[in-house]
Amino acid sequence: MKTLLTTLAVGLTFATAQPALSALPDAGDDNGMPSLAPLVEEVSPAVVNISTRGTVEAQQNPLMEHPFFKRFFDEDMMPRREREVRSLGSGVIVDADEGYILTNHHVIDKADEITVGTNDNRQFTAEVIGSDPETDIAVIQIEADNLTQVTIGDSSTLRPGDYVVAVGNPFGLEHTVTSGIVSGLGRSLSGQAARARIQDFIQTDASINPGNSGGALVNLRGELVGINTAILSRSGGNIGIGFAVPVNMAKQIMDQLIEHGEVRRGVLGVRVQDLTPEIAEAMGMDDRQGALIAQVQPDSAAEEAGLQEGDVVTAVDGEAIDGAAELAKVIGLHQIGDTVELTIVRDGEERTIEARVGERSEETAATGGLSEGPLAGVELAELDERSPLHGEVEGVLVTGVSPDSPAARGLREGDVITSVNRRPVRSVADLEGIAQGQSQLLLRVRRGDSALFMVLRD
Repeated sequence: MKTLLTTLAVGLTFATAQPALSALPDAGDDNGMPSLAPLVEEVSPAVVNISTRGTVEAQQNPLMEHPFFKRFFDEDMMPRREREVRSLGSGVIVDADEGYILTNHHVIDKADEITVGTNDNRQFTAEVIGSDPETDIAVIQIEADNLTQVTIGDSSTLRPGDYVVAVGNPFGLEHTVTSGIVSGLGRSLSGQAARARIQDFIQTDASINPGNSGGALVNLRGELVGINTAILSRSGGNIGIGFAVPVNMAKQIMDQLIEHGEVRRGVLGVRVQDLTPEIAEAMGMDDRQGALIAQVQPDSAAEEAGLQEGDVVTAVDGEAIDGAAELAKVIGLHQIGDTVELTIVRDGEERTIEARVGERSEETAATGGLSEGPLAGVELAELDERSPLHGEVEGVLVTGVSPDSPAARGLREGDVITSVNRRPVRSVADLEGIAQGQSQLLLRVRRGDSALFMVLRD
């Protein structure tokens, strides 16, 4: 089981801010002093402890992967070693009647058993209703009476400087409360911290530590505004940089998980790239924000709407689009059949196009990618006529690389990955099977007429 909260080495240290007395709720303690205690007493019963138990395949001796040694052993005869893993996290009761609990995907991922502990010292076995690794959100359910649910707020009203309170179970210390402010909005993470592909994090300096994953981030009205999910840290402990999934995004995902058991994401059917200053200048655009459409897939929602290669999407439903990743996030949160209003620039003129979000086509479904690890942010597809190497080599085609992904330091769009950790790959499924759960990968890549090895780390 992966560590419940991701850590990433950084060279900065921040002090945790404390709310000014004038900003605290009117309710006070017995001495009339401003206090967060009434808020905490209201919210804490809705925050639960989650403990999981599961089994994962143990790391094999790397020598057994070397071609020289592998030829002496029958792979089917090699024993599969497994080890038990346990982990702790947090969750938030969002529906007391149905027993629905919102938490992180990585908290319950690969769990064989999930136990939920409430603040009145009861324990229940939970069932997974659905989980979405692309946003790191999951919904689990317990059968219990006398539960307390949190009030869901509106994360779109948050501003940097707003006071927030984090409630969770850091290091297994149940119902720990910390306070701070919203330090930033719309944050994206890269490297090992890029657990979720669709990112729009709230940054806060309210102390978040391992075990807080899935816990509540609330405003001073006691309303849920985020689900705590990650930290940046040198040591694994809090240094004042924590991240939460906005509750508006989490609720969108939760509703789909409850209704379908999965997230049915729609697509436009386009391949996009960031609008660089050079491209913007060449296109005569003063504003360098937007997502450039590089390809429109046949019979897609984009083609039906009239989008063209070379169009620059600058806004969706009136909300500005910074780049390719932003467009993918916004469209990815829409359901199939939703209508979106796209603001585009074509031939120097701004115009508006309505598009109906479509289903993933067979071509889109054939593409893949890992949501975490060294290949997070890399789009992959079966090797076909799109590559000049089709028919010459066997491998997997790289169709896109997120600029803030760990792979962006080496991989390029158009590369063909022919082996991973010295094992040949012939399909996306082959590659994902080898790379899943690995923190370091040795890739052999064909790039045009050249071949090279590269090491990627998360």
